[in-house]
Amino acid sequence: MHRGSQIKFTLINPTSPLWRIGVHQRPANSGVFRFSMLASLYVAASMPSYVETKIVDEDVEPVDFNDDADIIGISFMTYNAPRAYEIADRFRAKGKTVIFGGYHPTFMPDEAIQHADAVCIGEAESNVPHMMKDYMNGRLKRFYRSPLVDLTGLPVPDRNLLRQRAYITTNTLQATRGCFNRCGFCSVARFNQYKLRTRPVGEVVEELKGLGREVLFMDDNIALDKEYARELFKAMIPLKKRWHSQCGISIAEDEELIRLAAQSGCRGLFIGFESLSRQSLESWRKLGNKRVDYLEAVKKLHGAGIGIFAGFIFGSDHEGPDVFADTLDFLLEANIEVLQATRLTPFPGTPLFEQLDSEGRIFDKDWSHYDFFHVVHQPLNMSVRELHNGTAWLQQQFYRYDRIIQRVRRASGYLHTGTVLRALLPLNLGYRHKLAAYTSLQKKLSFQPKAG
Repeated sequence: MHRGSQIKFTLINPTSPLWRIGVHQRPANSGVFRFSMLASLYVAASMPSYVETKIVDEDVEPVDFNDDADIIGISFMTYNAPRAYEIADRFRAKGKTVIFGGYHPTFMPDEAIQHADAVCIGEAESNVPHMMKDYMNGRLKRFYRSPLVDLTGLPVPDRNLLRQRAYITTNTLQATRGCFNRCGFCSVARFNQYKLRTRPVGEVVEELKGLGREVLFMDDNIALDKEYARELFKAMIPLKKRWHSQCGISIAEDEELIRLAAQSGCRGLFIGFESLSRQSLESWRKLGNKRVDYLEAVKKLHGAGIGIFAGFIFGSDHEGPDVFADTLDFLLEANIEVLQATRLTPFPGTPLFEQLDSEGRIFDKDWSHYDFFHVVHQPLNMSVRELHNGTAWLQQQFYRYDRIIQRVRRASGYLHTGTVLRALLPLNLGYRHKLAAYTSLQKKLSFQPKAG
């Protein structure tokens, strides 16, 4: 039983050895890739009053293994599971109580509990108060499960818990959470039990009033519920914010919604295009994308002054090596502003993992390789090396200096000057730097694609 009246809780967000910050070392990777730890802030906000919470982000600061906290919490995804287990084992060897939360522990609880005293399965906000109470009473259980959080009355997080200057912005919030689509590769929708939840618009607006001019919505798909999005965007117009978020390509089917998004201050959207192949989209159940003309959709968004951060995934069973050149042609023709190109990754908990694992096509279960930079499964229509090198080639071609300069000049004709200077140019240069740094570190750490 915990004898004191207060609990000291340190919540750690581990990261890959490629980006981990060392003692007396400044972050080496570009700040545009470090966003505020909103999920951790929500956990801190849900704590009982007798819990003092500290947040440690390994992208920004090193872990102090002499921490005097009563409980060490570690929240992690699949790619940083090995590091999470390493941190947990070191703290437990010192007699500390360790609890886990996040995507990977939720989908792999029996694995995770080998390194922890308790595992939070699902969203932490409704679980951690019970965990703290049980710890105080000496009755901490091994597993905690609870229903999805009701976003009505969601507490406003204390952003002062973060080293604010280390992030591109701490002006982050959520209006919606989750997704009801069933894309085979997506762990986000599975984690949220294929449900979409919305916050009362009035509560979102009140939180926005306390934030700066530039805002980032960390929603999974801010316009998935179109009626809710209309109400939200209309309410945001008087606030004169400039905001970015994630959104499905289907927003392009609703010209009124695009107009309202622009009027409310939308300056850029991350959109998962995923593939140019209708067969690939169908196999992944990315059905909403199939009916959309990508070039026409991009034209509509650009016409409203909204930039596009496009996500593409490579490694589908329906694509061969020619997919990389075809995709580059599309990106250049459409004048896509920013690209995230990833290798198909079958995360535990997804239908894709279950399918490929049952077919014996997952040859690498070193979770640290589940970072989108490694190929961990055997594709059908290209070799592992072709998939790895083809994705790298596409990224290098897209982020050539001459192409960055060209797209910035073009975008200056339809995007706001501030968007070009504060988002488009830094993101392009940041991605170029990140890719170069990754390639260098990958060689140094001997992370190489396996031949297939």
